[in-house]
Amino acid sequence: MTYCLGLSLDEGLVFASDSRTNAGVDYVTTYSKMHLFTPAEDRLFVILSAGNLATTQEVINHIQRDIDYPTGGTNLSNVKYLFEAAEYVGKISQEVQLQHSHALSHTGVSGETTLLIGGQIKGQPHGLMLIYPQGNYITSSPQTPYLQIGESKYGKPALDRIANPGLSLAEGARLCLVSLDATTRSNITVGPPFEVATYEKDALKLNCRCSFDETDPYLINLRESWNSGINAVFRGLPPFESNTQEQQPIEFPVAQQAGQMMTPPDQTT
Repeated sequence: MTYCLGLSLDEGLVFASDSRTNAGVDYVTTYSKMHLFTPAEDRLFVILSAGNLATTQEVINHIQRDIDYPTGGTNLSNVKYLFEAAEYVGKISQEVQLQHSHALSHTGVSGETTLLIGGQIKGQPHGLMLIYPQGNYITSSPQTPYLQIGESKYGKPALDRIANPGLSLAEGARLCLVSLDATTRSNITVGPPFEVATYEKDALKLNCRCSFDETDPYLINLRESWNSGINAVFRGLPPFESNTQEQQPIEFPVAQQAGQMMTPPDQTT
């Protein structure tokens, strides 16, 4: 499994990904899931990937081939809008998945890949989009300025509480690392090295692209500070006080016959 996320902020974009891939617990390897494309001076794209590694690599190879050897068709060098880039990448992804779907269906292996694409074309606003395996896509919004792919549930709470378009790029990068680290704490299939990249709007080049391994001093400090901060907040919460009034036991209906599952009131099965 993997975990990647992106933030679309007023200042620009933040991209983050882990680097762990696995084909079972006895085969764990490291691959970058962050792919940078600058096919012309007036544009920049970053693609993050989650899903079948072979599918992802083939999709990325096809995108680069179309840039290197254009045939007059659509590629990242000539799209005019970010949504056209998302449509193009989604089409490539669908074609690759379809090519291998028959063979993979006989082995029980999923060939699906989910992608995040973000960036900017000169004269257009910067943006971030999520491309589903089916080729369609959604975009981030001011209300939901982040998008996630892969093992997203463990890193989501911090994003829901903190992420907003007004964050600085540095604050966004810090939040992404917190989200990644929280995921590794609960899921062994996600792990360092973590890659983080920031993009300032209209710059058409990355501000930074950093990698943090397990022993990185900053990552360790961030983890320890976050954990100690959460514990300090918990200890400062209002104390729990049991109700001194006599509590009435909850009664559940008796099953009509032996072996019938009892259903609590106000619930459906």
